[in-house]
Amino acid sequence: MPHNKLDPIDRKILAELQADGRMTNVELSQRVGISAPPCLRRVRTLEEMGLIKGYHADVNAQALGFEVQVFAMVGLHSQAEADLVDFEERVQNWSLVRECHMLNGEIDFILKCVAPDLSSFQDFLTKELTSAPNVASVKTSLVIRGAKDDPGVPFAILEQRAE
Repeated sequence: MPHNKLDPIDRKILAELQADGRMTNVELSQRVGISAPPCLRRVRTLEEMGLIKGYHADVNAQALGFEVQVFAMVGLHSQAEADLVDFEERVQNWSLVRECHMLNGEIDFILKCVAPDLSSFQDFLTKELTSAPNVASVKTSLVIRGAKDDPGVPFAILEQRAE
């Protein structure tokens, strides 16, 4: 079932779970207007299709002592596929890196990093990131404050397109 073949109930299930992944199946079924057994079957199908990748808690990083958030823009010497894959594999082992995206343009990757303090990030930057093989340049931007952090996708757009 491709994404454009999802019916309105599937889209409602996804939107509700995106907003609150902890609700019970009974509550979810009530919110989307179907009984619990078919709702659970639909959720399992959406999981099997890979449209639901997992469930997690949205933790408060600052309250847990992670005071620093930094975006690091990384340029590589070589963009050969093997070198790109090697960098992506290396990133998997860096716990401060929470997101990694390959970009088009003069920056090859952007990394979202969190750290308890600036000195922890600086240690990572100098001992791990800038010294990694094939890394040509790193530019960093320290986050002063966040204005929006909405996970997932805007389901309202899918609803508009389905009409």
